[in-house]
Amino acid sequence: MKKLLQILKEIDGKGYPNYKRIQGIFKWPHYEVAVNYVQGDPFASPSKICLHIPLKNTGVKKEWLRDKYREICCKDHISRLIHKSLKEEEERAKGSGKSGMILIDYPGQEVINRTSVTFSASMMTVSLSVGLPAKGRRILGKQAEILFKTLLPTVVEKSIFQMNIKELEMAIILTDQQQAVRSYLKEHELVSFVANESILPRKSGVSELPLQKAVPFQSPEELEIAIPIPHTNKELRGMGVKKGVTVIVGGGYHGKSTLLQGIERGVYNYRKGDGREFVITENTAVKIRAEDGRNVEKVDISLFVNNLPNGGSTAEFSSENASGSTSQAANIIEALEAGARTLVIDEDTSATNFMIRDMRMKELISPQEEPITPFIDRVSTLYEQEGISSILVMGGSGAYFEKAHTVLKLNNYKCTDVTNQAKEIAAKYPEQQEDAFTKHRVRKERIVRPESLQSEQGRKRMIKVRSKDTIQYGKSIINLHYVEQLVNESQTRAIAGILSHIERKNLLCSSKTMKDVLEYVQQEIERNGLKYFASSKKEEGELAEPRVHEIAAALNRLRSLSVR
Repeated sequence: MKKLLQILKEIDGKGYPNYKRIQGIFKWPHYEVAVNYVQGDPFASPSKICLHIPLKNTGVKKEWLRDKYREICCKDHISRLIHKSLKEEEERAKGSGKSGMILIDYPGQEVINRTSVTFSASMMTVSLSVGLPAKGRRILGKQAEILFKTLLPTVVEKSIFQMNIKELEMAIILTDQQQAVRSYLKEHELVSFVANESILPRKSGVSELPLQKAVPFQSPEELEIAIPIPHTNKELRGMGVKKGVTVIVGGGYHGKSTLLQGIERGVYNYRKGDGREFVITENTAVKIRAEDGRNVEKVDISLFVNNLPNGGSTAEFSSENASGSTSQAANIIEALEAGARTLVIDEDTSATNFMIRDMRMKELISPQEEPITPFIDRVSTLYEQEGISSILVMGGSGAYFEKAHTVLKLNNYKCTDVTNQAKEIAAKYPEQQEDAFTKHRVRKERIVRPESLQSEQGRKRMIKVRSKDTIQYGKSIINLHYVEQLVNESQTRAIAGILSHIERKNLLCSSKTMKDVLEYVQQEIERNGLKYFASSKKEEGELAEPRVHEIAAALNRLRSLSVR
C-alpha cells in the first residue's frame, strides 16, 4: 500500500496520463489490489482493478463452492453486498467526469453466473471499475489516496470481512431448494412450477421489482402438487405445469400474460424477496414471438410455410425483412435447433395468421392459395412426435381447446383449471384442423460459414455493446430487442465476447453446425470460465452468463450470417 500511496503523492496535480504509473499489484494487510487498466481520461470508461482476497479471510466455506449453482449463489450474494457498501460510500472521493466513483457489475433480480466475483481453490477475486479522481484533466492525488486508503478498505471491511455469514447461508439454502425443484421437474414430466403465494406482477414496465399489494398466486386444486425440498420438513406446494399443450385464457387485464411472463422468466433463479423465488421453468424454454423485419438465413420453415407465390424454397428460407408469420416460424425452428423443449407464446406478440385460421377463412382462401400452415395445425404433433411442449396465452380464440392437454383460466388474478369445460365447448363447436406431417423432419442442420463473423473495420475490430438489446459487430447491428429472455446487459457483453472468440479462433473453418458451435461454447464456459470470452481485459469483470438460446438468437440476427 505504501508504494501506491507514494506514487499518488508524486503525481498529484499532474496530467491525467500520469495515472498510468499506478498499474501493478499492491499489497494491503489482508488482500492485494491489482490495478489492471488505467483510463486515459477522466471522462473515459473507468479504470479496472481487482481485489485478490484469500478465501480463508472471507468466511466462505469451500463446500459452498463445490456445486456450480451454489458457487453462483455465493458470487451473486457477495456482489450485492459490495454494491450496497459502494452506494453508502460513493460521495467520498468525487471529482470531474466519472472520477472518484467505484462500481461493481451489479446483478438484477435474477441470480446469474457473473464475473464480478470469482473463486479459485484458495482465492476470491472481486472486479471493480474505478474512476480515478481528477479536476478537469489534472490528477487529484489526495482524493485518490482517500479512495485507495480509506474508501476501498471500508467497503471491503463492511461487505466481506464483516459479512453476515448467516445471510449467505440462507441464500445458499434458497438456491438448494430451487435446484431441488428443477430436479423434480425433470423427474416428473413437468415443464414449470408456480409456487403458491408467488408474486408475479412487477412494479412497472421498467422495473423488475415486485408489485406491492399484488394478489399472490394460488394453484388450482386439480393441478396442485407438493415438492419435497431440502433444509425443511415442509413441502413446497404450487401448480405443476405438465408437458404437452397448456393454454391460458381469460379476460383482458386479468393476469394471463403476467402468469406467462413469470413462467418464461422461470428459466432463471431469483433472489429472496423477489416474489418469483419458486417460479421455476425447465431451462430450455424459449419465448417465441413475431419479429417483423428481422433477418432470416436459410431456415427450414417448411413445417409452417410452403408454396410461396414467388416459387421460393421454404426449406432454406432467407429474408432480410421477414414478415410477422415467417419470422415467428423461423424463431420456432431456430429455438428447436438450439435445443428448446418448451415453446412459450403469447397471442399479443404473435402473428394472427400464424397462430390460427378459422373455417370461414379456409372456405374463402383454399389451402392451395394459403402458404401458411398455422401453429394450431402443428402444435399437437410437435409434442407427440418431437416431445416439444407449448404454453400459450389465447384470450381471443378457443381454437386451441381441442389441442390442449390443460386449459387455465385467469379471472381477477385467480387461476382455475377449466380443461374439462373447454373440452366440452370444443365438442359442442367442433373445428377442423390438420395435424399431418408424420414424416416431416423438424430440424435441418445448418453449417455456419466463416464469413458470417466480420468484426474488422479497417485495421481495427469493431465490437461494441450499445445496450442490452444492441450489439455492433463490424458493420452489422445485432438487434436483440425482441429476445425477451435476455435480462441483463452483462449477458449481452458476454454474447459479444463469445462471437468475437469464435471469429478470432477461426472456429467456423471446420464446417461446424450451429449446434456444434453452441455446444463448444457451453463446454468452454465449463472448462475455462466466463472470463475466457471477455473481448478485452476491461470487460473481464462485467460479464453474466447467457443461455445458449440467447447466443443462438444473436447469431441468427447477425445480418452477415451465412450458412449452408
